[in-house]
Amino acid sequence: MVASSVSDKALTLGHGPALLEVFLEPTCPFSVRAFNKLSGLVSLAGEDQLSVRIYLQSQPWHMFSGVIVRCILAAKTLPEGNAAALKIMQAVGEHREEFEFEDHCRGQNMTTTPQQIIERIEKYSGIRVSEAFDKPELQQLIKWHCKYSRQNGIHVSPTFMINGLIQADMGSGEEISQWAERIRNA
Repeated sequence: MVASSVSDKALTLGHGPALLEVFLEPTCPFSVRAFNKLSGLVSLAGEDQLSVRIYLQSQPWHMFSGVIVRCILAAKTLPEGNAAALKIMQAVGEHREEFEFEDHCRGQNMTTTPQQIIERIEKYSGIRVSEAFDKPELQQLIKWHCKYSRQNGIHVSPTFMINGLIQADMGSGEEISQWAERIRNA
């Protein structure tokens, strides 16, 4: 299953008219901090008032970024869909240092294989993605995330867009209440 609409392609929270689009790299510490606030934001704003769409912004200096992004999007193709993808995103964030390199170039992951990364993700999340990881049609979904980021001029993670407009001064260090206020005033 390859998703067809924009909301089918994104990881989503809420279903309201206000739209927050967030571009995240799963092992970026700032993206993890932002991701961990999104459920609280939706609760504060109201599920029927806010839609959050999460797009994966793979970045080459996070050395296993491509493998991890593919795992998350592979989970989205499973029967549990969005929930499975979010669960993997959460698990990677909780164990992010086990998926990273020291200074992006050295450390214990130097001998880690992509297969070992997949196994680690399955262990921490409880989601079996190895079979879905191999789906050829998944490539189109991965490319779509990349193209959507590029067309919107996204270069860093996290990046936030409210109702289609980039919020260059919005950051993961802000309080959830500040995000909610920004969205209300957009």
